[in-house]
Amino acid sequence: MKMQGEINMARKVLILGASYGSLLGTKLLMAGQDVTLVCRQATADIINEKGTEVRIKLRDEDEHRAFKSGDLPGQLDAKAPANVKPEEYDLIALAMSEPQYGNAEITDLMKRIAAAGRPCMSIMNMPPLPYLKRIERLDADALRPAFNSIEPWEDFKPGLVSLCSPDPQAFRPPEEGPNVLHVGLPTNFKAAPFEDPAHTAIVRELEEKIEAVRVDGKDVPVKLRLFDSLFVPFAKWAMLLTGNYRCVQQDGIRPIKEAVHGDLLESQAIYKKVCDLVTDLGADEEDQVPFEKYANAANGLLKPSSAARAIDGGAEEIERVDLLVKLIADQMGTPMAEADETSDIINKRLEENRRKAAA
Repeated sequence: MKMQGEINMARKVLILGASYGSLLGTKLLMAGQDVTLVCRQATADIINEKGTEVRIKLRDEDEHRAFKSGDLPGQLDAKAPANVKPEEYDLIALAMSEPQYGNAEITDLMKRIAAAGRPCMSIMNMPPLPYLKRIERLDADALRPAFNSIEPWEDFKPGLVSLCSPDPQAFRPPEEGPNVLHVGLPTNFKAAPFEDPAHTAIVRELEEKIEAVRVDGKDVPVKLRLFDSLFVPFAKWAMLLTGNYRCVQQDGIRPIKEAVHGDLLESQAIYKKVCDLVTDLGADEEDQVPFEKYANAANGLLKPSSAARAIDGGAEEIERVDLLVKLIADQMGTPMAEADETSDIINKRLEENRRKAAA
C-alpha cells in the first residue's frame, strides 16, 4: 500500500471515544496528524499495544481495505480520561454518544477541557448545549430536558464549540476486538465553523490535508467537509426523526427501511416538517438533504437503528434528538404531533427499562 499526502507540521488532536472516533482518527493519521483516543483503560491498553484497524472500501473496489494505525504517517496513542491534559492539543473532537458524557470521569475531563479553552468539535447527533446557544432563535436553556446530563456542558463558552454531523456509518464487528472498526457507509463528516476564525482555520487545514491523501494513487472516502453555516449538521435531524427513532415501537423494534418505507407518504410528511423547522431556525433550504435521496439510501438500511437496538437491549438512557426536536418545535410555535408520538413511545420504553433494572 503506497500512501501520498502532504507532510507538514502535525496537529495534535484529542478524540473522546475510541470506537466511532477511530474513524476520524484514522483519516487524520493518514494525513500525518497526531491523535490521542480517550477510552477506558482496558481499551487504551489494547490500542497502545496493537494499534487500531479501520476498514474502508475504496471506490471501484469490491473488498474493504484494512488501514492499521501502525502503517500510517501520524502518531497514535490512547489514554484513560484521568491521564489526559487537554491544554496539550490543538483541537478536541467529541465522538461519543451524549449519555456517555455523564460518566463521572468524562464529566471531570469535560470540565478540564472547558477550562483549557481549546476548540471542541462535537461529532454527535445530539448538538451540545453550548452549540445550541449559538443559534439566535433558540432559548437553549429551555432545551435542557432533552439532555441526560447537563453538568458536562455548563462551563463551555459557546463560541468554542462546533458541530460536525456523524454521517459516515460504521460499527465494531462483534467478533473483533475494541480496536477494530468497519465502515459500512463511507459518506463525509460535515462541520460547522467556530466563532473564532483562527479555530475554524484549524478545521480547514485538516480538511485540506485529508483531501490530499491518496492510497495507491486512489482517493480515500470519508472526508472532513467544512461549511460556513451553523445549520448544515442539523440536516441529520429529519433522517433521525423519520427513520432511526421510528424504529422504536410500543412492543418491539423494526428496521430503518421499514420505518421509512412502511408508509412512504407519512415518512415524507415527517421529513418535510423537520426540514421546515430547521429552515425556520435560519438554515438555507440547500442545507437540507432531499427526501428522495434519503428514502433511496434507507432501502439499504436493513437493521434497526442503534438507538432502537439499545432500547430493546435494556438501555436506560439514549441520545434524545427526538425529544430535542419536539421541544424546539414547541418553542417555535409549530408543535409536531409525530415527534410527540415518537417521544412518548421512547419515554415509555426507557421508563420500562428503568423499572426492570431497579427490580
